[in-house]
Amino acid sequence: MNALSDLVVIDLTHMLSGPFGGMLLADLGARTIKVEPPGKGELTRGLLAKDPKNSFKGMGAYFLTLNRNKESVCIDLKSEAGLALFYELVKKADIVLSNFSPGVTARLKVDYESLAKVNERIITCTVTGFGESGPAFKRPAFDMVAQGYGGGMSITGQEGAPPTRAGIPIGDLGGGMFSAVGMLAALHARERSGRGQHIDISMQDCQISLINYMATMYFLSDEVPGALGNAHFVHVPYNTYPTKDLWLIIAIITNEAWARFRDMMDIEALKNDDFDLQPGRLKAKDFIEEHIAARLKEESCEYWLEKLAEARIAGAPVNDLEHALNDVQVRARNMVVSVGHPEGGEVQMTGNPIKMSASNEEKFTPPPLLGQQTDAILRELLGKSDSDIQALRDAGTVA
Repeated sequence: MNALSDLVVIDLTHMLSGPFGGMLLADLGARTIKVEPPGKGELTRGLLAKDPKNSFKGMGAYFLTLNRNKESVCIDLKSEAGLALFYELVKKADIVLSNFSPGVTARLKVDYESLAKVNERIITCTVTGFGESGPAFKRPAFDMVAQGYGGGMSITGQEGAPPTRAGIPIGDLGGGMFSAVGMLAALHARERSGRGQHIDISMQDCQISLINYMATMYFLSDEVPGALGNAHFVHVPYNTYPTKDLWLIIAIITNEAWARFRDMMDIEALKNDDFDLQPGRLKAKDFIEEHIAARLKEESCEYWLEKLAEARIAGAPVNDLEHALNDVQVRARNMVVSVGHPEGGEVQMTGNPIKMSASNEEKFTPPPLLGQQTDAILRELLGKSDSDIQALRDAGTVA
């Protein structure tokens, strides 16, 4: 049994932030139903769909990944009959997730105020760039816009270099992750109150939250930090270093780890009592790192990883995606999975990082074709007959 197998989620999302939040719930077992407009469906269906390198049987990498474990029903929400049918679905649902621009859900009459009249237990969640309140909530947003406003880009990259965004779309993905947390919290609150509520997720808010202790340091010191590169502002050595072949990460936090590292490296210049404590190492950061870097270049990355492991010191290679996805630990924990396509064949993608001791059934069903489950959902959840469904289809209400 999956943890969320008793939940029904209606997914009105597109692109990345919203679909990712829905994917997290679907991976945990929630029955997640994409409600898409007839015709072309939601926007992400067309993204990379014709790219020969990044698509499979007409589905691009975005859609393949973000919509596994989901079903698709086509309903014309802009028609009265379609909206009425959607409300019938809402009566059977627990959550409605969307990431339209602010104001769109109200215009479509699928906002919390409208849906709570249909089902007082319904939970709605919107993921937008800047939330649904405040003086600038109507700003248009994509991932890098959220990263830019959130401050994280200013401390990413090397000092003196142009601003650098995170390599993964943390602006979008952060919004999706926090939406999942919010939805689960609202479900728990509903157990006590008996009523649903609305969750307003701002991608900018999420980026500000992720700055975390860096923001507190700014408020305490009144100093604006610049790009930090890969080094740590307190701990030494804590950086990336070139070896004979690849880049190596060494991360030393404690004085005890430094002592073991010093003995392992056996560099005469580092056998200095002034470096035994963290303040002394920070003061001599450039000197220490210069000597470490020179020694590391003499051997391979694999050689040093073995030495670090023997000395119980945190270290890692800077993996490219090929090596990251084929790491023995990643494979052992089922973090690369094969997901089918509804027309046959399989695609490999990342798995579910939430490993549960009891509700631990991992299942990955194919992302749906447009409207693939329309008939089944109308029959199973709404009790529609074949003639009812045909009439709705003839009227253009469903597809």
